[in-house]
Amino acid sequence: MVLLKSIPKVDKFISKDVFKDMSTPLISAISKKILQELRELILNNEIKEINENDLIDKVINEYQKIIEPSLQKVINATGVIVHTNLGRSLINEEAFSKVKDIVTSYNNLEYDLEKGKRGERYSHISKVICQTLGCEDVLIVNNNASAVFLILNTFAKKKKVVVSRGELVEIGGSFRVPDVMSSSGAKLKEIGTTNKTHLRDYENAISEKTAMLMKVHKSNYSIEGFTNEVSHEDIVKVAQERNIIDYFDMGSGHIIDLPYGLDQAEPSVRKILQCNPSLVSFSGDKLLGSVQAGIIVGKKELISKLKKNQLLRMLRVDKITLALLEENVKSILLGNIEQIPTLNMLFTKTSKLKENATILKKAIEDICQCKIIETKTVIGGGTTPNKKIPSVALCIKFKNYKPNKIERLLRAKNVVGRIENENFLLDFRTIQENEIKLVESIIRKIIEENEGNE
Repeated sequence: MVLLKSIPKVDKFISKDVFKDMSTPLISAISKKILQELRELILNNEIKEINENDLIDKVINEYQKIIEPSLQKVINATGVIVHTNLGRSLINEEAFSKVKDIVTSYNNLEYDLEKGKRGERYSHISKVICQTLGCEDVLIVNNNASAVFLILNTFAKKKKVVVSRGELVEIGGSFRVPDVMSSSGAKLKEIGTTNKTHLRDYENAISEKTAMLMKVHKSNYSIEGFTNEVSHEDIVKVAQERNIIDYFDMGSGHIIDLPYGLDQAEPSVRKILQCNPSLVSFSGDKLLGSVQAGIIVGKKELISKLKKNQLLRMLRVDKITLALLEENVKSILLGNIEQIPTLNMLFTKTSKLKENATILKKAIEDICQCKIIETKTVIGGGTTPNKKIPSVALCIKFKNYKPNKIERLLRAKNVVGRIENENFLLDFRTIQENEIKLVESIIRKIIEENEGNE
């Protein structure tokens, strides 16, 4: 066919000046793919002519899609502080700068500068965490699910672990505690009922095959009404009496006292450690406000055994995680919570949020309808279930567009808000002060681009 013969040769096609500043191997691969697709269209009689300029545009568009970063900065205007889909906790810029100097240079990750020989990577974080929490030792793995798996595999492989039925949680991505336990080699021993578990249930379940009494914090749901659960303190006492290990999977543990009565929904790590437990684990990137990590604290002899498990090699964290986590915990130890964005957002008063909302309102009220409203939001990240905190949002409307369309237009510009009561809202609980001017310019650009559209 004449049209097939008109398909340009790859080597000649990619030699065009328009491609000269681009990666030749990548342009070549993309061109081969697009020209092959063109060949198939011709054979299927779906195309009657070849436009070389269109081909060039296709290649360049595909090239840009590949080289542009998929992971992009987003303005979180949802009000959800620990937004799992938007990267959870933010990292303080000052802390990041300190860490940058370390990770872009050789460092003493596993080298003891004083002794001049190999050191342990976890020593860099253990001192500050042990001082902050008053625990004997600490171990960091890549997330809390890893912490659960490592603990169960180390101490309860082929042995029984007693857990209340009301605590067999499923976390994000359909990961379930019973499945994690099974994969670790531990055997689940369910006790109690969905809504009620008593201390006698733990006591009666213990046998010579029991390795551990495990408590799991219900971080993403709550059971209300005719209920009863056993306190961690009582579980620790029983475990000590029977000479077995107690373990509390706290999920999203926090260290400082939380506002708005949230301490009732989320146990404090410090308070739990006052019970002298065997092992406790929690997340680094939730209410601690740091990087993704699983933090295991507890008895030194038990932590030492965890470090000897061959699985740790697969679950260990790198220098960036350790350095950032150290800076974060240090800020908590020194009482500088304003240096932790997650906690800073949580503790910001609504009066300040209203001030920030007013700045944006005044800046855009000449081009769209906007109104400041009081609202409520959640912390998110599988924390404080059913607990809401006060917030302030800006309701915006323009060009008679429905809330769904406004939401899509802003999301296309990397501003993620929310719809509430048939209104599109920008919630200032999570909008940073240095982002207000950018949000203004984005809204102006959107309205300008849609000028004349219905």
